[in-house]
Amino acid sequence: MSDGASYDALLRDTAVALTAAGIDNVRFEARLLLSHATGLTIEQLISRGPDPAPAPAAARLRELTARRVRREPMAYILGEREFWGLPFKVSPAVLIPRPDSETVIETVLDLIPDRTRKLRILDLGLGSGCLLLTLLREYPQATGVGIDASEAALAGAQANAEGLGVASRARLSAGDWRQAGWVGRLVDQPEAPFDLLVSNPPYIESAAVEGLMPEVATHEPRLALDGGADGLAAYRIIAAASPRLVVPGGWAVVEGGEGQAPEIASLFAAAGFSPRPARKDLGGIERVVPARH
Repeated sequence: MSDGASYDALLRDTAVALTAAGIDNVRFEARLLLSHATGLTIEQLISRGPDPAPAPAAARLRELTARRVRREPMAYILGEREFWGLPFKVSPAVLIPRPDSETVIETVLDLIPDRTRKLRILDLGLGSGCLLLTLLREYPQATGVGIDASEAALAGAQANAEGLGVASRARLSAGDWRQAGWVGRLVDQPEAPFDLLVSNPPYIESAAVEGLMPEVATHEPRLALDGGADGLAAYRIIAAASPRLVVPGGWAVVEGGEGQAPEIASLFAAAGFSPRPARKDLGGIERVVPARH
């Protein structure tokens, strides 16, 4: 990419570099990178295609392209990812929100259709906050508690809560279900027990993490991916704790990996919950297990 090159030329050069790195949808990604580097919208880039781009913008594009060629996820490069039509700031401290996880939101809205309910919601493994904060937007009378083991993740989620206008109804705090006493600390909170527990815990088998696509295996936090030897370690802990965390008649709604729904449902059944049929994502995979206390 030479300084003084046109926007169109920069776009072509970026697409070539991404193609050489084995990345798909290179034209789309090249436009996103160029837009981010220049501060121009896609429409503006198209209209100014033949015009020479400023040298600082071309230099910035080189830096961004080098990051993407190293297979850093686009969401981390852009610093944002859309979820449920809402903008969420993301960083390497959190798992990138995925469309599959919107199935959790769909499930909750079907189970609890009254949007005026003063729900008390608990999100275990908050990450970016995409589940809890989206639900607080959908239920304007609800309050929520979110816990995460990562202080950096909590800081990002707090920024998202403020940006989405729900910070006054969300209390975010450090917590790690792998440590003894975590349930007791939650039960002692004034909001407990909760009407709704949601979670997208780590569910990848430990041995399979390194085989994931480079964007995931190399760049996303292992703590949010590694679900133990069989991928179900977190569900055993969460299901066993759920009777103390969820009110009778309340719901636990958790996301799982492909083929895991029957085993997750069994764990909640053993804890005294009544699982409902798993909800499929857009790819037809049984993605979300709801269970009533």
